[in-house]
Amino acid sequence: MRRSGAVRTAPTADLSGAERSAIRGLLDLAFDGGFDDHDWDHALGGLHTLVVRDGSVVAHGSVVQRRFLIEDRPVRCGYVEAVAVHPAHRGQGLAAMVMAEAERLIDGGYDLGALSASDSGRGLYLARGWVPWPGPTAVLSPAGVVRTPEDDDSTLVRLATGPAGGTLVCDWRDGDVW
Repeated sequence: MRRSGAVRTAPTADLSGAERSAIRGLLDLAFDGGFDDHDWDHALGGLHTLVVRDGSVVAHGSVVQRRFLIEDRPVRCGYVEAVAVHPAHRGQGLAAMVMAEAERLIDGGYDLGALSASDSGRGLYLARGWVPWPGPTAVLSPAGVVRTPEDDDSTLVRLATGPAGGTLVCDWRDGDVW
C-alpha cells in the first residue's frame, strides 16, 4: 500500500470486504444508478486510488491492466475505471487528486493510459492533458476485430509521445468494452 498525500493506493486484494462495499456504495451513489455489475467487475483486479474522510470513502478511481493493439502492435494499457466523488464532496479537487495518482501509476507502469470519458467527466481529463484518440476504435471480440464507432469520441489516451494514430483495439470483456 502506498500513500500519496491524502490519496491511498491499494491493490484490490488488499481491500477489506468493508472497503470494497464502501467503494461500491460510493460508485452506485455517484453514478446515480448507472453503475452496474459489469462496471464493478471492470474496476476490480488492479490498483485503487481512494480518498477517505472521517472514515468514509469519498473519492475513488482504479487503474486496471488491459492489452490493446495500436494497428498490429500490442501495448500494455493502464485503463482508468470507476472515477467518482461523493456528491457532498464535489468541487474540492478530489477527482484531480485521484487522477494524479492514477497518472503516476500509468506513467510508471504502462505503455499507454486510456479511459472512456462521460460527458460530465470529459473536461477533467482534457484539462489534465488526456487527448481524444485521433483514429478509430475497435474491440478484439470473439468474432474478430469489430469497429466501435460509438466510442470514438469518448476514448481518451495518455501517451508520453502523443497519440500515435491508427486503429486502437481494446481487449474483449463483458458489458461495455470501452
